[in-house]
Amino acid sequence: MAFSSILRRSGYLARPLVIAGQLLKNTQRQSSYRTVLLSAINQNVQKDSAVPKFGFSSLAYKNKPTSDENLLRVIESEITCAQETDNHTVDEAPSNFPFKILDQPGQQTIMLERTYQGEEIKVEVHMPDLVTGEENDDGRDDDDESERASQSSIPLSVSVYKKDGPYLEFSCVAYPDEIVIDSLSVKNPEPREDQIAYEGPDFQDLDEGLQKSFHKYLEIRGIKPSTTNFLHEYMINKDSREYLVWLQKLKQFVEA
Repeated sequence: MAFSSILRRSGYLARPLVIAGQLLKNTQRQSSYRTVLLSAINQNVQKDSAVPKFGFSSLAYKNKPTSDENLLRVIESEITCAQETDNHTVDEAPSNFPFKILDQPGQQTIMLERTYQGEEIKVEVHMPDLVTGEENDDGRDDDDESERASQSSIPLSVSVYKKDGPYLEFSCVAYPDEIVIDSLSVKNPEPREDQIAYEGPDFQDLDEGLQKSFHKYLEIRGIKPSTTNFLHEYMINKDSREYLVWLQKLKQFVEA
């Protein structure tokens, strides 16, 4: 909550380095306690396969914790850790956020929707691709590509519809304070299964002026850093909420 409040007071985009630091902190923490849980699950499977099916008295068996009980203790510890360390609230969008957020619990993605001058714009936002500090040192030159590789990001699929006919689909990756367009396609709303549509050249092969024009095209329609920087935090918190629900379902299954 503290981090969300700081972002709201600063306009969500004044300090992209703060966002990058939060992404790194969440990544390291989540990686640590999820590794512990997976290790416990693996040990539980190995123990079950190695335990003989005979030779124990019923009294001795009752006095020793079963492998399932050990696993439950680890899961309960993970639940407590997740409850204490992660933010599980649903972030309130800033007043100038241009989209309506459709967030269905249990799903890997969220949808954004808005209309703009008669167009319908839909955005599918995926879980963040988090990068830890250990992954940054790959020996590459300090160019734009290597700098992006050291930053966490969120994948976006942006579709722009008009009343009739084909629509545009942009495949993008949003980094702190930067949006990269990977591809642009003209889609048929009712494609034929027996045809393979031409989807255009690689976006980076387009004329530089055309690339800039399409970046401006998306910016006008709300796909801009002030939008995606908020989404970074939103999706990190969604991942925390979904992980906690997953742990609780896992506990219920083991207990049954």
